[in-house]
Amino acid sequence: MAVELGDKVKDSVTGFTGVAIGRTQWLYGCDRIIVQPPVGKDGKLGETGQFDEPSLVVIAKKKVTVKKVPGAKTGGFNITPMQNRA
Repeated sequence: MAVELGDKVKDSVTGFTGVAIGRTQWLYGCDRIIVQPPVGKDGKLGETGQFDEPSLVVIAKKKVTVKKVPGAKTGGFNITPMQNRA
């Protein structure tokens, strides 16, 4: 089963569990999924992990969905270049 962003997944090698938040594709065919673990009991957010897609098992489909807001900017961090004021 292919992993989709928003799926809750578990790495079959390490047991690391979280939500798939990103995907990278590499030149020689290695697709890796970025997994965000849940917030810990201490209230802190743990570090993400990156895993080869075939090692991940989908625990819950679309555990997290993104609510689209009309007109809202998306795409994460963005620096707007300054205009040349010569």
